[in-house]
Amino acid sequence: MANYKLTTPLDEATVRSLNVGDTVSITGRLYTGRDAMHHRIHSGTKPPVDLAGQIIYHCGPVMVKDGDRWVCNAAGPTTSSREEPYQWEVMRDYGIRGVIGKGGMGPKTLEGCAKYGAVYMHAIGGAAQVCAQWIKRVDGVDWMDLGSPEAIWHLWVEDFMVIVTMDAHGKSLHKDVFESSREKLLALKA
Repeated sequence: MANYKLTTPLDEATVRSLNVGDTVSITGRLYTGRDAMHHRIHSGTKPPVDLAGQIIYHCGPVMVKDGDRWVCNAAGPTTSSREEPYQWEVMRDYGIRGVIGKGGMGPKTLEGCAKYGAVYMHAIGGAAQVCAQWIKRVDGVDWMDLGSPEAIWHLWVEDFMVIVTMDAHGKSLHKDVFESSREKLLALKA
């Protein structure tokens, strides 16, 4: 396991150098994206931003308006498994290199990570205000018609800390934990 400092946008070679268990400090642009955003772009609507080399953060941030600017008060990760039907195609179609969320994702996303050179990373669940401290500014928002939590927020982050839990080599910490837990449960039943 290694520690990395990365700046977005990311290139494929950098992403393929990451492994499950690596910690990553991200500086640069993150775009939020939840259910409605994924469904909309999966249904054929082109996103209003260029996602190539970028990271999608599964997050519905709590934003407040301060004069003419937005301020992020909380930005914890949301459960990623809801995006499993779409995520691999979003990787393929728009060239994203990373996803941040919580709870992990399934086999389609893992296959997409390997095939298209992307990673899934865990942010700290239950620490929305800590995550918000890494957001230094909000540079824009698109698709507010979906509602604030579902909109695409353009976040500028510094040293946003995550851990790689699915890599571009086909490894998944979530799959490993599930299989290990299943074996222990079966042993208890025996």
